[in-house]
Amino acid sequence: MMDIVFMGTPEFAVPSLKILDDSGYNIKAVVTVPDKPKGRGLNVQESDVKKFAKGKNYKILQPAKLNDDEFINKLRELNADLFVVVAFRILPEKVYTIPRLGTFNLHASLLPKYRGAAPINWAIMNGDKTTGVTTFFLDKSVDTGKIIEQREIEISNDDTAGTLHDKLKVLGAETVLSTVKKIESGNVELIAQDNSRASKAPKIFKDGCRIDWTGFAIDIHNKIRGLSPYPTAWTLLKYKNLKIFKSKLTEITSNEKPGYIDVTDNKILVNTSDKKLEILELQLEGKKRMSSEEFLRGYKKENLIKFE
Repeated sequence: MMDIVFMGTPEFAVPSLKILDDSGYNIKAVVTVPDKPKGRGLNVQESDVKKFAKGKNYKILQPAKLNDDEFINKLRELNADLFVVVAFRILPEKVYTIPRLGTFNLHASLLPKYRGAAPINWAIMNGDKTTGVTTFFLDKSVDTGKIIEQREIEISNDDTAGTLHDKLKVLGAETVLSTVKKIESGNVELIAQDNSRASKAPKIFKDGCRIDWTGFAIDIHNKIRGLSPYPTAWTLLKYKNLKIFKSKLTEITSNEKPGYIDVTDNKILVNTSDKKLEILELQLEGKKRMSSEEFLRGYKKENLIKFE
């Protein structure tokens, strides 16, 4: 069995680390981000990968800077055959070239489509019907290295970024294990990425999550799905921030200007440029997440006029 250094941070990476451990590979060390204070109490939080690694008594490295000579020397001393990267930071060349068999990354898209930090979100927001995962050897430019393996999955009409994330982390773990076995056996057929087919999936910021009700209902619905549960689509209601987690397409033609609201049969219907969109789950600033029915029981309907 090969000696492996695993690099990752969030919960998405844990199944990949677990499947390698379950399969008997020697995890020489786990590299993750430094602990950081979070929440109102600023309690120190460990990454999901670190929590798993501690349970397995792995050696854990948490460098503040990936170019740090001390960190790089520690990696070299491990003498690992392969580095496996899942949802981690951008590695400098002097790190990913250390192991004799190279360094590969798991990416949550069918590269070269959706290069960047938020491939799951963008696939849903763009209304795609399929997506997948890719393993590839790291190269100088981000997400451009030669492909080792790809696996495809359907995006259902009900998928959100959250549900698709959970499907892809399982598919990704299976692909990581398959990739390691191919590299171990020397049975790797690399495929160069076609840069002419590349598209970007940049990090999403709060301003980009605001809903433009002048769009088509299907596009707004896909945006809500693609940002749920995080970072979450939002709008304004009476100058208060309102997050929207779940919506439903209707065949009801809009009869008012975009953003104006109808409350019909205890349903919240919002006019768009073509069809009315039903809002199913939402969270008003200062309140908990709730269904539209719960929201209507506690909010004056005469104030429910328009989303901005």
